Amino acid sequence: MKFDINLFDYDLPDGRIAFYPAEPRDSSKLLILPLNGGVTKHGIFTDLPGFLRSGDLLVLNNSKVFPARLFGRKKGTGGKVEIFLLGKLNNGSWEALVRPGRRLPPGTKIEFFENKLSAILGERTESGGRKVEFKTDSDLMPIIWEYGEIPLPPYIARNAEEEDKSRYQTIYAENVGAVAAPTAGFHFTDRLFKEIDELGARTAFLTLHPGLGTFRPITASDINLHKMHQEKYSIPVETANAVNLAKSEGRRIIAVGTTTVRALESSIGPDGTVEPADWRATDLFIKPPHKFKVINGLLTNFHLPKSTLLLMISALAGRERVLAAYEEAVKKEYRFYSYGDAMLII
Repeated sequence: MKFDINLFDYDLPDGRIAFYPAEPRDSSKLLILPLNGGVTKHGIFTDLPGFLRSGDLLVLNNSKVFPARLFGRKKGTGGKVEIFLLGKLNNGSWEALVRPGRRLPPGTKIEFFENKLSAILGERTESGGRKVEFKTDSDLMPIIWEYGEIPLPPYIARNAEEEDKSRYQTIYAENVGAVAAPTAGFHFTDRLFKEIDELGARTAFLTLHPGLGTFRPITASDINLHKMHQEKYSIPVETANAVNLAKSEGRRIIAVGTTTVRALESSIGPDGTVEPADWRATDLFIKPPHKFKVINGLLTNFHLPKSTLLLMISALAGRERVLAAYEEAVKKEYRFYSYGDAMLII
């Protein structure tokens, strides 16, 4: 089925992109979009338990963002260099985006943080990044956490602040490796998790590390020509068992975030059950008319026009209804994107 990407566009007025998260986290607005075709409702995130049932299973992504943006200088000339870490390679080196990459040939030495760290630039990777080999007398990650900068999305038009190292995370972030956060989980607080537990709903966790591809727009006019980025995910045995049990008992499975959906929908085995996964790669592109095999609902933020994430929720709730809900959210002054408000599709 052919779809023109322009069918998934919408107008967002200036000033509606959230530059900072709501305080407290669970004070965000919440738009409820019923899957049965009912009218949308509006509340705040603390209302979430009122839309859940005893027996519901919420599946959340516990990926943790690390300060992947490093600023250094070229040895000898002192020229400024930005290293954006994408992930660790099998040989112990890293893949990174390097600026200004064209003027930095392989073998170039970069020094960081008053010479507390240095790196040698290598060849290009298959995905267009560069190999980077770090030189340090101590563990690399503590240095990165102290001196690196959280890679805020490009639409948050401000410099990253030290507080973003904790704000641009869920409170349950555990497994380090992401350069973009699973933002639907930003709204949860310990108080809210306690209410959900007392209600009789349950939680389970998996890990998918969102990458830069999350922010890449679809440039092909026909969405079927878009090449989806690859991400790795891990689903523990206990999470797979919890999902399969809920599914067999007819209980609702509600994904918290599009990354969770992508991991779950990528993990279906031949018998139709969710399989445990140990860092399996997926390039699954969920778009209309995708038939969801696992989830019965989705908690998510508001996504960019013409994005793969907007296509995913359109596959779940229908393009017309999603765009109508977005238009309503604009009129009611919802805050959009990573640090913005939330939508519950259920």
